[in-house]
Amino acid sequence: MGHLDHAAFGWLTPVLSYAMACIGAALGLRCTVRALGAGGRSRRNWLITAASAIGTGIWTMHFVAMLGFAVSGTDIRYDVLLTVLSLLVAMVFVGAGVFAVGYGKDRTRALLTGGLATGLGVAGMHYLGMAALRLHGQVHYDPVLVTLSVVIAVAAATAALWAGLNIKSPVAVAIASLVMGAAVSSMHYTGMASVSVDVAPSGADLPGATAMQFIFPLAVGLGSYLFITAAFVALSPTARERAEYASAEQLASAP
Repeated sequence: MGHLDHAAFGWLTPVLSYAMACIGAALGLRCTVRALGAGGRSRRNWLITAASAIGTGIWTMHFVAMLGFAVSGTDIRYDVLLTVLSLLVAMVFVGAGVFAVGYGKDRTRALLTGGLATGLGVAGMHYLGMAALRLHGQVHYDPVLVTLSVVIAVAAATAALWAGLNIKSPVAVAIASLVMGAAVSSMHYTGMASVSVDVAPSGADLPGATAMQFIFPLAVGLGSYLFITAAFVALSPTARERAEYASAEQLASAP
């Protein structure tokens, strides 16, 4: 059985992956808050932005953490198609969750439905990403820890959506984002703790791309997207600010 190292670069990948999860959660919560204060096309656009931010943050967290994953006795490659598909799964399921919250009439039902969809999307992204692993050997999972990781994902997603519905102030959103980032990281490393590998040494070439060839550039690109989105959200006026601007213009134009 091969020795698994989840932090081949020391604390760099766990800390950086946690930061990406927090940034994605913070953006998603802020966009959800904006969506709930808007209507029509604006609400839809804010919810799409929230889904892309949370999905991108979770995916980037997972694969930045995977940059530090190594197994003694074998190289590791990643199937490109499955890796990209895991990103799409995250965005679609998170989108279903935030739209359920954004348009649900019954808040409790919307929260439970949205939390379940989002949590399953997070877990699906994780295990689909793990299915993209290519190595010399066989990967096994502890079903108890797999189940626990899915429960953590659903609980974390439900808590995040609850925060989006009930927390409005930037400071409270920041605190909720730190908690959400910790929950997502806990889900990831719980899932990784379920993994064991029976290595079968071989000189054959592995299919797929190395982490540095594919995942690192994509993670950097998605991380840049998160920072650009953060700037957009920070500079975009809230519904209250737009109302105040409109009121000020009416007063200024009044005779």
